[in-house]
Amino acid sequence: MRKWLARLLRQLGVLRFDLLATAKETFPDPASLKPRELVVVADAGIRKWACFLCPGGCGAHIALSLNQARRPRWQVVLDFWRRPTIDPSVHQTNQCGCHFFIRSGCVEWCQGCMPSLESKADGTIKAT
Repeated sequence: MRKWLARLLRQLGVLRFDLLATAKETFPDPASLKPRELVVVADAGIRKWACFLCPGGCGAHIALSLNQARRPRWQVVLDFWRRPTIDPSVHQTNQCGCHFFIRSGCVEWCQGCMPSLESKADGTIKAT
């Protein structure tokens, strides 16, 4: 219900976000990931992974380790609306080369690290 209300508020221009979080107990199949969705994988209450599609439009599956005993590692904090904040930044090392922060569900691009985006007829974007 909260996710539905958040999406409605986004359409009305009241709430701003690029990603909302969903919780799952198993690692998601990359083909099952949806745009604008971040999956937090947790087992027995322990967060293990944050998975989402690259916001740069290249379609890459990003899986960030949330295991505090491993390196590299990230931390995810969710607000009331389930908008994620990820710390530290995410830097893609593939041809996309995106480097960004996610704060309160919004993608904040690092200077010079946002790909050129091409809008497609179906409303999706593609990195060029």
